[in-house]
Amino acid sequence: MSGTSLDGIDAVLLRVRGSGAETRFQQLAYLERPFPRGLRDLLMRNSIPDTSRVDEITRLTMALAMAYADAVRALARTVRLPVSSIDLIGSHGQTIHHLPSPVRVAGRVVRSTLQIGDPSALAALTGVTTVGDFRIADMARGGQGAPLLPYVDWMIFRSPKKNRLVLNIGGIANVTAVPKDAAHEDIIAFDTGPGNMVVDAMTRRFFDKPYDPDGRIANSGAVSADLLRFLMKHPFLRSSPPKSTGREMFGEEFVHRLLAYARPYQPVDIVATATAFTVAAVHAGYRRFIARHMAADEVIVSGGGARNRFFMSDLARLFAPARVCSANDVGVSSDAREAIGFGLLANETVHGNQANLPGVTGADRPVILGKICPGSDFPARLFLQ
Repeated sequence: MSGTSLDGIDAVLLRVRGSGAETRFQQLAYLERPFPRGLRDLLMRNSIPDTSRVDEITRLTMALAMAYADAVRALARTVRLPVSSIDLIGSHGQTIHHLPSPVRVAGRVVRSTLQIGDPSALAALTGVTTVGDFRIADMARGGQGAPLLPYVDWMIFRSPKKNRLVLNIGGIANVTAVPKDAAHEDIIAFDTGPGNMVVDAMTRRFFDKPYDPDGRIANSGAVSADLLRFLMKHPFLRSSPPKSTGREMFGEEFVHRLLAYARPYQPVDIVATATAFTVAAVHAGYRRFIARHMAADEVIVSGGGARNRFFMSDLARLFAPARVCSANDVGVSSDAREAIGFGLLANETVHGNQANLPGVTGADRPVILGKICPGSDFPARLFLQ
């Protein structure tokens, strides 16, 4: 997995049994691997229409597949496992543009997204059958192609006794409501707005830091009620699900508008307010679209944001009396949750299971997600056992 925060590659090694509601898995290893020098800047430049180039995107899709293959090899080395013993890779790829709103192109109404780091190249480089491009099939059926992990959240976080909100704070924040004893048709999920994306842009600009470690900068500042009101007027927050977003909406152009409005404020206060905006947007999404269906007993946080003390304390304040905790506290690695999710989605694909949730994405029917790209011993290992 490499996400919208553009901070590198997450790789997780799982042992998986079964599929669907009967899925059981064990995490064997995990690593975070920074992007090779220069790759992040190229990805950032090519995620913005005004600075992207088709020749660079073409080369980046191969360069990323090579970086993913290096991550697979490094992960296998951590447990002294030959790569040839891995049965299956699930690779999300790197989103460089996500356009879920329908537009007319050459007489057709289309929704579209682009994840690079081609899965067939990854399969060829590792010899391991790879599933990738998970979002396209859902979009072909009129869906947003996101969020896709709510199906996995239903598999691994459902509880017979507790109403749970599963919140991931990566570059973008997204929430999954899992009512107690839920069927997957009961799941409500959507992107709530920016996660770390805007905060990281502020810390890079003002403090020459790629992110705010532990929320220390935010905790040293004061939240501006005026600036927060300005940010909370963003129309995405009021739009009804299904909805998904990305750098297209909360990237460079949004940051420029924020900085223009925030010119009178001190940098630490801007970081504090941008951090508070992430949490306030999550809570607003819960109040508007979830609370009437489900009162949360627990808020389970994953992603880089789970390490930000400002995020966690502000979530505890806004969601009280619900318990706010890290995914680690319920037995799932907070850092690895998204990588785990796409590994389990790959497992659903090779079992022929439909794993999008039309009530979440807006697709007109369930579909099998992803492309199966053959490895060296395809199809024997996966299909002839």
